[in-house]
Amino acid sequence: MLGYLMIGTNDLDKAVAFYEQLVPLVGAKQAATDPGRFVMWGNGNGAMLAVTKPHDGSPATVGNGVMPAIAAPSREVVDQFHAKALELGATNEGDPGPRTDNFYGGYFRDLDGNKLVVFHLG
Repeated sequence: MLGYLMIGTNDLDKAVAFYEQLVPLVGAKQAATDPGRFVMWGNGNGAMLAVTKPHDGSPATVGNGVMPAIAAPSREVVDQFHAKALELGATNEGDPGPRTDNFYGGYFRDLDGNKLVVFHLG
C-alpha cells in the first residue's frame, strides 16, 4: 500500500551521507534522485525511503508523531543498523529489543531529528 516516504532535511548532502551508510544493511540502494532536491532508496520489496529538501523552500521540521519504520531481515540487522545510526551521529530513542512477542525494534532520531525505527517481525 505504501509507495514511498519522504522525510525532510535541511542539509541534503549530510542526510544522504548518513543514509548511504545505513540502508545497505537492509539491502537497499539508491532508486531515484533529483540532484539538489531529494534522494530515494529502495530494496525492490515495496516501499522506498527518501530524504528531501522541502519543495516550498521553507526549513524542514520534524513531524510530531511521524515515524518511518524500516524492516530488517533479522534481529541482528536491527542491532547493527541501530548501532551504526548512533555511530553516525543519530540519537538513541530506544535500544533494540522486543516490544511485543513478535516485534523487535530499535528507535533513533536522524541528524535532522526525524524519529525512525528499524524492526524485525518474528
